[in-house]
Amino acid sequence: MDRPDSPDEFNPFKGLPIFGDLSKLLSQQASSTWETARQFAVALATDAQSEPNVDPADRIALEELARVAELHVASTTGLSTTPEGQTVTITPVTRAQWAVATLDAYQDLLTPLGSVSGRAENEEATIDPAQAMFGQIMRMIGPVMLSMTAGSMVGNLARRSLGQYDLPVPRDGSKLMVVPANIDALADEWSLDPSDLRLWVCLSELTHHAVLSVPHVRRTMDGLLADYVGGFESDPDALESRLGNLDLVGTDPLSSLQSVLGDPEVILGAVRSPAQRALLPQITALVTVIAGYVDWTMDSIGRGLIGSYQRLSEALRRRRVTADAADRFVEQMFGLELSQDQYDRGAAFADGVVERAGTEGLARLWRSTRELPTPAEVDAPGLWLARIDLPD
Repeated sequence: MDRPDSPDEFNPFKGLPIFGDLSKLLSQQASSTWETARQFAVALATDAQSEPNVDPADRIALEELARVAELHVASTTGLSTTPEGQTVTITPVTRAQWAVATLDAYQDLLTPLGSVSGRAENEEATIDPAQAMFGQIMRMIGPVMLSMTAGSMVGNLARRSLGQYDLPVPRDGSKLMVVPANIDALADEWSLDPSDLRLWVCLSELTHHAVLSVPHVRRTMDGLLADYVGGFESDPDALESRLGNLDLVGTDPLSSLQSVLGDPEVILGAVRSPAQRALLPQITALVTVIAGYVDWTMDSIGRGLIGSYQRLSEALRRRRVTADAADRFVEQMFGLELSQDQYDRGAAFADGVVERAGTEGLARLWRSTRELPTPAEVDAPGLWLARIDLPD
């Protein structure tokens, strides 16, 4: 059987009960992928309930804490917290506002995923009608899959994130978001001092922002993340197996479609590639060093500034390695998989550099791309110092 030349002649949904217009529906979906993702993210972030606005008193209190934090971060790191001359502000937001802003910030990273599932049919010169049909289906449902996955991912993050740098992904702008509802919920859950916790979050956000706003650090991180997400490959056999669970003739076929396409494993488990595994050591090295530097900076500032700092830091560092499955999915999607061992590596690197070369040596981390440690040097700060002292 020859492959049809026209998509209209080869409609994989033709003749299926209640799916006669599904191809048209999916075509319309492609033009509104991100609006659908936003709606899905907000619904998950808020449990489909209305949220109260941020209390003006919270806004004022956070502005005061942010000024204190900014002075200490700038003094300790020597890095600018005002990239391109823009004054940095800490902006308290609702979970819904965080979800919408984060989805917009991650859009360029996530967009390539919408076309992954249709690549195999293009890459394989096949005249097998079954594979041709599968490729046609996947090209049509790619936008649906992307909107469900992106919306679910960001919506779940919004329920837990304290600020915008819980994941070390660079962002544009000088407004740093924090989520008072999540901060207060964490303070209640762990019996932490709410005001101390808010100051801790401001310090963490500003330190991450200072590092990730260094131009060459941002370029390197952006490039690694883009290459990683763009490296996903389609496994048609695995995807076809998962789609075999669709009940297209049952009492609720649309729910069946949603349940399968909303499963992150449909995207993640099926499409990891060898190219991505090759990138992971580089991503992990950079993120590990950033985490170690931020922790060192936080310790340097926090011990003298926050009365309950030791208790706070222990609780929050324990929290970051006990994330749930939804958080782990996001980390895997971006290649940002840090275990406690990796955080320990980062701390050991920072301590090793300071022990050998003082705080001035640690500050050299961010001078240029040349000073960024290699994966091997993360475990050998002495070798890193020796290399960067070599003449160019």
